[in-house]
Amino acid sequence: MVRCGSVWFRKYGNFIDNLRLFTRGGSGGMGYPRLGGEGGKGGDVWVVAHKKMTLKQLKDKYPQKRFVAGEGANSRVNALKGSRGKDCEIPVPVGISVTDENGKIIGELNKEKDRILVAEGGLGGKLLTNFLPLKGQKRVIHLDLKLIADIGLVGFPNAGKSSLLSQVSHAKPAIADYAFTTLQPELGKIVYNDFRQISVADLPGLIEGAHMNKGMGHKFLKHIERTRQLLFVVDISGFQLSSQTQYRTAFETIILLTKELELYKEELQTKPALLAVNKMDLPGAQDMNYIRKSLDEHANQENGAYHKKQLLNLQISNTISYNEPPPKNGVTSPR
Repeated sequence: MVRCGSVWFRKYGNFIDNLRLFTRGGSGGMGYPRLGGEGGKGGDVWVVAHKKMTLKQLKDKYPQKRFVAGEGANSRVNALKGSRGKDCEIPVPVGISVTDENGKIIGELNKEKDRILVAEGGLGGKLLTNFLPLKGQKRVIHLDLKLIADIGLVGFPNAGKSSLLSQVSHAKPAIADYAFTTLQPELGKIVYNDFRQISVADLPGLIEGAHMNKGMGHKFLKHIERTRQLLFVVDISGFQLSSQTQYRTAFETIILLTKELELYKEELQTKPALLAVNKMDLPGAQDMNYIRKSLDEHANQENGAYHKKQLLNLQISNTISYNEPPPKNGVTSPR
């Protein structure tokens, strides 16, 4: 952790926003037919929310990504009712959506200690099952983070998002002079003197057509949905992905970024957003020629359209006056 002015910065950690896990409930215990004893029920598998947990920590702690509950105890002469198997709890971050292998939502964990049953233990052997135990439920589940950060940095590739994150936090994202340096979100956290913490996510660069899944497309836009607010980062010198693509001014990039979000999902327009104009230290950045040029071009277009409309109205007016018959009670001058 380092201090800069009145604000503390620290690295939030490498980022993972989804995991695929195998879960299985415990098998039930054997019954005791001669004495009518019942085996214990197998343990259940639960997903439980914890504030200080991350999906990366979960993956590091359980690299096999297998979670199996305990088996129920067999019925015995000195314990006709077998004890229940031990439950298995999977610790996950708050803000997780749990789905099955087919994409069906099992449930959501929106606050500390929320829990969801994902794999039920099997019944112990008893008269109903001919004293034979049942196996526990097997289930493959997917964990998806609904909210990854308070602030999401949005911009075209090479706009300077990673550089900005490296300055306002202790995160160390890859920084280079080529497109798509960031291939997955990198998180940093700002810690203020009053202990208020704000997480900032450097999101992969957007390109035109992302709403149609071009480039990183929907994967990128999915991350935007998972931030509370947006910070648009725009290069003052404009953007051009390659020599084969069209050059866009800084003003045009703002319009295009907001348009891509709107075309992907209209609700994103209601998300609070700020604008950061980057690379203002470059030569010529301060004179803002591109913005002035853009404004002048739009003004000329508007003036041209206005004059054309006025001319059309005048032509219509003259045509009507020529075709109107003289009034019936009009006075004519003598020849």
